[in-house]
Amino acid sequence: MPASRGSVREAPDMNFVTSQFALFFLVVLLSWQASQNRPGLRPGFLLAANLLFYAAAGAAFLPILLTAAFFTWGAARLMASPALGISRGAWRAAGIAANLCLLAFFKYYEFFLVELANTLALFGLALPMDALLPSGFLNLAFPLGISFYVFQSIAYLADQRAYPHPHSFPRVLLFLSFFPTLLSGPILRPQGFFPQMDAVAVTPLPATETDIQEGFALILSGLFKKVVLAGYLAEAVVRDAFQVPEHFSSWGALLAVYGYSLQIYCDFSGYTDLALGFGRLLGFRLPRNFNAPYLACNLREFWRRWHISLSTWLRDYLYIPLGGSRNGRLYRNLMLTMLLGGLWHGAHTRFLLWGAVHGAGLCLTHAAGALFRSRKAPEGAEKGFFPALRCFCAWCATFHFVSFAWVLFGAEDMDRALAIFRRILDWGQAGHGFPLMALPAIAAAFFSQAAGRQCLERFVRLQTRLPLAVRAASQALLAALILRMGPDGVLPFIYFQF
Repeated sequence: MPASRGSVREAPDMNFVTSQFALFFLVVLLSWQASQNRPGLRPGFLLAANLLFYAAAGAAFLPILLTAAFFTWGAARLMASPALGISRGAWRAAGIAANLCLLAFFKYYEFFLVELANTLALFGLALPMDALLPSGFLNLAFPLGISFYVFQSIAYLADQRAYPHPHSFPRVLLFLSFFPTLLSGPILRPQGFFPQMDAVAVTPLPATETDIQEGFALILSGLFKKVVLAGYLAEAVVRDAFQVPEHFSSWGALLAVYGYSLQIYCDFSGYTDLALGFGRLLGFRLPRNFNAPYLACNLREFWRRWHISLSTWLRDYLYIPLGGSRNGRLYRNLMLTMLLGGLWHGAHTRFLLWGAVHGAGLCLTHAAGALFRSRKAPEGAEKGFFPALRCFCAWCATFHFVSFAWVLFGAEDMDRALAIFRRILDWGQAGHGFPLMALPAIAAAFFSQAAGRQCLERFVRLQTRLPLAVRAASQALLAALILRMGPDGVLPFIYFQF
């Protein structure tokens, strides 16, 4: 079977942790501040910066972004003034369908073709792949960020009733292409983005001192998570164990599972911190995407804390339209939502199975919650040793459930995923172990969730008390130390492949 559309690819040149991006953002930031006396120019300048960023990351994908923006803008215009006797709702559905078709073609066409060929083979019909699709369409590169800007397009059309007068095409394109969030989110909502864009377009005032320091603190936090923690865990703990699990001991395989669980958190939340930091320096407050997810004590709580912009998108635009928990359809709708959420991550059985596992886990969590709520606890039962022990056991079970499910993400195929599970379940297998430095790296990743926000707030308060020169020198020194601590060459962000 060919590589799925979610297979890992090379990092784009315009990556948040490259010197090219650092130069690009410095020019953007200086120009942005220089335009404070002519704020009306800012929307056009930001749109040009967005398109330049995306073209530098992958110029061949720019027409696809423009096509999605055109579908979205056109459908919104037709919704405002229905034409051809077609209702507003029908034009909304047509716009959403057009965007979904764009996503489905580039993300799933190869998967569907392979499955079609396999199905035909069962009936003795052997068709070469180029008979199903011209060879020029095979092995097309996966467009950067398409999953994120298509979801933003759907949110824009679904929420269009809040905007009786449709936005112009440049405004729609500006919303879809906002460069801090374009490649891996957070997924923006129009009601959160446009008011901020309007505010920075009319006010000549620069960002406040606190905003500036919070922006730099978030950037340093993101760099540390991505370059130091995620980079070390990937290179020293996860990569070899996930590629050749049969060479590792049971302990080595188990630590690799923990390592990947913390790696994907540090990698993705590190990207989010960087995006929030860049947005903050430009005057935008972007939505949080993570809230200490590995401190959750059940799966429902985990999904309120992990990839928040995606989980709330799935809730608002899929789970609730399906009926939510009404009419006894809670478990069906949970399973459908998580199955489609898994399929969103990639056209591969592993992702579908990952969604099914989480869907089943959420159903069990809801069932257990309903059972416990039906039993009235005696007064004061929430305090004491046994409730604390129960909470700890619930946290431990949730973390292990989520971590073992991540194996389906990190392994390249089902054979490797099953090999990892076998090394752990058949305990006592001999082989390579793990470096001792993996333990403090994992501990640091947990600490970043337990006390990361408090540390960031204290860092900001300290920085605001320092003279400007000392502040700039200390931040530059910290950034240099972080980059020096990381491995040679920074791996692409994991969610670039989605």
